[in-house]
Amino acid sequence: MNPRSPARRNARLLIAGAVIGMLMLAACASTPPAPTASLDAAKQAISNAERADASRYAAGELSAARTRLASADAAVTERNMIVAERFAEESRAEAELASAKTAATKANAVNTEMKRSTGTLIEEMQRSSGDKP
Repeated sequence: MNPRSPARRNARLLIAGAVIGMLMLAACASTPPAPTASLDAAKQAISNAERADASRYAAGELSAARTRLASADAAVTERNMIVAERFAEESRAEAELASAKTAATKANAVNTEMKRSTGTLIEEMQRSSGDKP
């Protein structure tokens, strides 16, 4: 087959047209939408953690959640929605961890106080009844 034959030239034109068409489609492809649901969930989780007093009991996790949310917002500004969604999800997870750690710390404090109170009551009951431990 002659390298300059019309069939070969048509095949090259067809391939070139397909490549150009694909490039045009890629250029026209729109940026995915902003991950507003993930961003809102992260903001809500941070707000919940703040109300639970996580800044006192889980400051590191709450700070990490805020930092990741700021990174998510920056990624949205740069139109990098996939990265923005990942940072938003990480932010939500960190905020939920801060809330969980706060709840656990508070529960442990209550448990310790109840044990102390129970010990005091037992001592009082033994003193009142004249029993020796």
